[in-house]
Amino acid sequence: MKNILFLAIIVLFVSCKKNSGTKETINYSEENLDVTTSIYPKNISKVFKAHGGLDTWNKMQGLVFEIEHPEGNEKTTTALKSRESLIETETFKIGFDGDNVWLKQEDSLAYKGNARFYYNLMFYFYAMPFILADDGIIYDEVEALVFEGKSYPGIKVSYESGIGESSEDEYVLYYDPETNKMTWLSYTVTYFSKEKSKDFRYINYSDWQTIDGLLLPKTLTWYNYENNVPTTKKNDMKFTNIKLSTDKPNKDLFKVPEGATLVE
Repeated sequence: MKNILFLAIIVLFVSCKKNSGTKETINYSEENLDVTTSIYPKNISKVFKAHGGLDTWNKMQGLVFEIEHPEGNEKTTTALKSRESLIETETFKIGFDGDNVWLKQEDSLAYKGNARFYYNLMFYFYAMPFILADDGIIYDEVEALVFEGKSYPGIKVSYESGIGESSEDEYVLYYDPETNKMTWLSYTVTYFSKEKSKDFRYINYSDWQTIDGLLLPKTLTWYNYENNVPTTKKNDMKFTNIKLSTDKPNKDLFKVPEGATLVE
């Protein structure tokens, strides 16, 4: 009887070992996993996928782009994980080293804006829709935007308290229901008032380019608006010399240089 019982235990052990062995041989690093399926709402997951997917975006460590201006291009370099950044022009530089925003300029009149407000603004608009996968985001469905007879479903994005420079900001991403590509961004600006706003501005995203498997903007078009809906075209902003990298940018790039001032 003892021998029979002992034999049964061995058979059971070998059987379990074979089954568990099959599972252990799966190499998940080689599997094509889509992280959007369980973490994010279905509607914005479709948008991420249409633009190349979060898996591809999350492999990237650095982003460089230039904005065309009549007086010369403005170059922005961003460390995607830590969000350190550097904006360079011929007359001024704005940087963020992870703790401090700094400004260095040729003369006191070279930069006339608010460096703390601006240092990551264009990056934020440019990195759509992937920037909307950040931590601390709350998603809601909103009424579709109808523009020139076409309806675009909307996804409202708001932030948990304390997230970013302006956690009261709100964004609405509108996407094409046929392609799932992002088409409009509606946004409020609360940085200066520190209070929620009902004044939504509009950017049209319709000119895209593929960089390293990701669909990124080539041109952003701001629109005039009335009663919180876009009306007529206002101005274009063109982006060029786009570079993505799986390597982290050198941290020395973002350090406060000699002669710079910290921005409060």
